[in-house]
Amino acid sequence: MAEKSVEFRAQAPLGAQISHMLKSRGVEVIFGIPGVHNQEMYRGIEEAGITHVLARHEQGAGFMADGYARATGTPGVAYVITGPGLCNILTPLGQAWSDSVPVLVLSSCLDETAAQQGQLHQMRDQRAAAACVTEWSAEARDAVSAYRLIDRALVEFATRRGRPRHIQVPIAALEGMAEAAPAAVPLDHTPALAAEVAAEVAEALTHARKPLIILGGGAVKSAADWREIATRLGAATFTSYAGRGIMGANAPLDFGAYLARPDSVSVIGEADLVLVVGSELSQNDLWRPALGHRAPLIRVDVDLDVLGGAMAGDRRILADAGALARGILTHDLGSRGGWRPEEITAARARWRAESDAERPGIASICDTLRAALPEDTMIYSDMTQFAYVAKEVWPMAQPGHWHHPTGFGTLGYALPAAIGGAMARRGKPTVAIAGDYGFQYTVQELGTAVEQGLALPILVWDNTKLKEIEDSMVRAQIAPNAVKAHNPDFCALARAYGAYAEAPQSATALQEAVQAALRADRPTLIHMTPVLSARGQ
Repeated sequence: MAEKSVEFRAQAPLGAQISHMLKSRGVEVIFGIPGVHNQEMYRGIEEAGITHVLARHEQGAGFMADGYARATGTPGVAYVITGPGLCNILTPLGQAWSDSVPVLVLSSCLDETAAQQGQLHQMRDQRAAAACVTEWSAEARDAVSAYRLIDRALVEFATRRGRPRHIQVPIAALEGMAEAAPAAVPLDHTPALAAEVAAEVAEALTHARKPLIILGGGAVKSAADWREIATRLGAATFTSYAGRGIMGANAPLDFGAYLARPDSVSVIGEADLVLVVGSELSQNDLWRPALGHRAPLIRVDVDLDVLGGAMAGDRRILADAGALARGILTHDLGSRGGWRPEEITAARARWRAESDAERPGIASICDTLRAALPEDTMIYSDMTQFAYVAKEVWPMAQPGHWHHPTGFGTLGYALPAAIGGAMARRGKPTVAIAGDYGFQYTVQELGTAVEQGLALPILVWDNTKLKEIEDSMVRAQIAPNAVKAHNPDFCALARAYGAYAEAPQSATALQEAVQAALRADRPTLIHMTPVLSARGQ
């Protein structure tokens, strides 16, 4: 192996060298679709020892890379072709940008587009198109530039907020001979925080009678530290949807992921200090113009843009959540006992009842599924009413184990993202949850899941329509229009792809189907309908 590596480093086409470089930087899996324009990128994949996952559509490849990145905490990588391939992956890139996911897309591009028109896959400005949904999009016209841009992306993934990057390389450059990439330079990145800043935050928290901590996705990596801080302080907590599980499933002072409930404003108003860690507090988190706090607020984030727009009296701290947590834990933290567990339990019960009343029957099915799944199950959900309820009422025992297309809000996310997650977690339970309409955006990726032999339960919630849109139209006094579509026989469709399929008619049968699917040698589509909540056991 070493001998082959030395021989390869002499010279090889740049497309092949890129795969070897990625392998040397820790990339194990690449998602994508080959074409005549990017085939040189495929020359070195097997030789480098990288696993390639063939998607059925570039949108699927992008969501797979996203799901892989969320499962591993390392960048997801995709290879796509010029023009339509790059355009097809723009939606996943937009989703990754909105949800702070490190995805690296490498594409080919035409050598020249100004003087020559009518070329295969030609578009006016491919790089600029990708720039609209990425942190940056750049063109590498030679090997040195390609290597520098790849390393720049990987370093930024490790040191900054995770967001996608796109690098395109002209076809002639991919085909041209190139020296191997230089060895990786070690990166020592331990986020630090001024000791006095942590001391001031610790003092403020300790002197508060009813401190409230709101934990977002930026606090997931330091979940254990924030759990200890909240416990020692006797602080109440909320989590954003991305922060679910940070406090575990049964913390007595945790309000859970109910920030978007209108009545949460009154609870937040009771706090005499609010600390927000690693959360944008975006529209998708609150569904109202402002948090609703009346006490001083301390906001902590690694992104300057998130810290903008503060209210008078708020304090903004540009810092890594983990660095701040470690600093706080060096101080004595005492509880003043301002929050009562029974009041928090009552609030959660009230908000669960509201969620169940808005979309009846789903909460009980969530309970059924949660009881059947191992605690370390990683779930990928789509834009569907089932997920909207589950994100509130389903307590998570571990953080970073439920992934949803929150920001961009695209349909078709769950199945391919779960494939990416399952590739990263072979031997560990992974589940996809999609609605009947959204599932059909990327249903073809069933072929990829079968090809990879993934034991992946794919739960399809079938209410025969775009029910959320129908409900919204009714609330707006619009006669429901274009919200009902003809559905296929989902079970027959899954079997046609070579997957298993089940249509359980009771809660017990649903649990049995999910548990069997986790042991299977290929994916299983599990067709769920509202009748399940009516029939119970």
